[in-house]
Amino acid sequence: MLRPYRVATAAVALLSLFGLATGTLRAEDTPTGDAGNGRRLYLAIGCFECHGRQGEGGAFNGPAPILAQIAVPFEAFKMQLREPVNDMPAYAEAVVPDKQVADLYAYVESLPGPQPLRDIPLLNN
Repeated sequence: MLRPYRVATAAVALLSLFGLATGTLRAEDTPTGDAGNGRRLYLAIGCFECHGRQGEGGAFNGPAPILAQIAVPFEAFKMQLREPVNDMPAYAEAVVPDKQVADLYAYVESLPGPQPLRDIPLLNN
């Protein structure tokens, strides 16, 4: 039996994918975060171990999603941190307060994403 929060998480993830395609799900009430502190937290709590140092994704313990340019609403991001789907560890509010979640979110939003292959000189020689 699926737990209600798993159903909600799946629904938010689906809506987030739709928002990624349309760019329409960015919430107006997204808290302001500090991307610099978010980067520090991203490294300190080990997000980089699975998601890569620049949010490029990875395969440490199975495929880890790319975080750079992910364009998910803040609430979906926070829900994934608090009650993660799959192999990701949970980060309770006592461990990562909402202000720090906002900082992590600001950092992830600041990541540039992958460069187009044509912009990588070594691949164009």
